[in-house]
Parts: sequence; C-alpha cells; structure tokens
Amino acid sequence: MNIDISGPVIYYRIPTGIPILGDILITQTLVVSWIVMALITGACIWLTRDLRVENISKRQAFAEMLVEMANNLVRNNTGGTRFDKLIPFVAALFATSVVSNLISLIGLRSPTADLSTEAAWAVVVFIMITANKIKAGGLAGYLKGFTQPIPVMTPFNVLSELATPVSMACRHFGNILSGVVISTLIYASLAVATTALLGWLPGALGQVLGSIPFLDVGIPAIAGVYFDWFSGVMQAFIFSMLTIMYIANAAEG
Repeated sequence: MNIDISGPVIYYRIPTGIPILGDILITQTLVVSWIVMALITGACIWLTRDLRVENISKRQAFAEMLVEMANNLVRNNTGGTRFDKLIPFVAALFATSVVSNLISLIGLRSPTADLSTEAAWAVVVFIMITANKIKAGGLAGYLKGFTQPIPVMTPFNVLSELATPVSMACRHFGNILSGVVISTLIYASLAVATTALLGWLPGALGQVLGSIPFLDVGIPAIAGVYFDWFSGVMQAFIFSMLTIMYIANAAEG
C-alpha cells in the first residue's frame, strides 16, 4: 500500500488485485475524526468499568459527575425533565466538539477546522429541529408557519429556517479555524524572529542557531491558553447550548 501524506489530504492507493477501482480518498479530517471517536469511546469504557452502588472509586465518581453535568445542562435550559432524551445526544456532541477542538494540542489538525464537520453536525441538528416542529404542530402547521405573519414573508421565513444550520456551522468553524490560523502565524513569526536575532552571529554558528526556532518553545503556549483551551471549550459549549435551545423551542411549537 502506497501512502502519500503531502498536503491536507492523505491518499491510500489500494494494491493491485483488490476488487476496488481507482483510489480511495481519506481526508485528514476523517482520519482525525476516527481518532477522536476512538478516544471518546475508550474513555467511556474506562470510566464505566466496575461500577458499584457503594464504596465507589474516584473514576466512577468522576463519571457520575460528568453525567450530572450533562443532565443539568439540558434540564436547566429546558425547565425540567421533558427533554431528557436529548441528554445523550448533547453530551456526545459536546464531548466530540471539545476533543476535536483540543486535539490540535498534540499536533493533529482539528477536525472542526474543516467546515464539513460542523456542517454535518448542523444538518443533524436541523433535522431534529424540523422533526420536533412537525411533531408539535403537524406537517400542515409547520408549512403554514412559513406564511406568518403574512404570506409575502414566505421566502424570508424559508431563508430564516435554512440560516439556522448555516449560522451554527459557520460560527463554530470560523472561531476554530481562526485560532488555527493565528497560532500558525505566531509560530511562523517567532521562527523569523529567531533567525533575525541569532542569524547575525558569524559563520556556521549563526546559520545553525538562526535555523533553530528557539522562540517557538513556550511563548506560543500563552496564546494557546485562549485559542486552544478557552475558545475550544467555549465553542463546544455554545454549539451544545444552541442545539438545546433550538430543539426545545421547536418542540414548544
């Protein structure tokens, strides 16, 4: 199997003899998304091993704390237990978003820096919103809602409906991608600064020391506190909150 990892896409060429025509294209986003899912699945399996009713372990206490936080997030924003069925979905969405956002800390490209990831999430949320609207008011009521308050507003109401998943996807994507771009620019500028500061040394010493980006060590971590940690967790929280509020409002009719 020949592998080409140049650029943002990884190509796997299937060896001759396997009954598959052409090349199978596996993007970097897809590969890292599998890694994210594997990490979350492994964490869930580890946290839920050997559960007890009494004398629980610290691991179980931490798992129960996470479950309680997910319960409170949904219930506190929907006014009760009516939408408890959303808890597993919202928890999975939040966990996937957080891990995807923070995985860039270990050198992998965040899947959420690819608009296709957020677009897929937004489409799923949009389908759930539409299903709840139809369930609350019936198909006729849902379609009639586009003509409110007057029929001439129908095109604008349709655009407003379609804008929901677009805005959710673009908001999350824009914030994560901007962090990736800014972090890259910081690393590049510090490398240039290192060359400017040490490149003046005579002979091979200046060439060697000027080529080693000393300033890239430690300094970018300051910006990473915001762009990776704070922004990554905050964007996951906002996306999850919007999901809860949109679906709850749709179910209210």
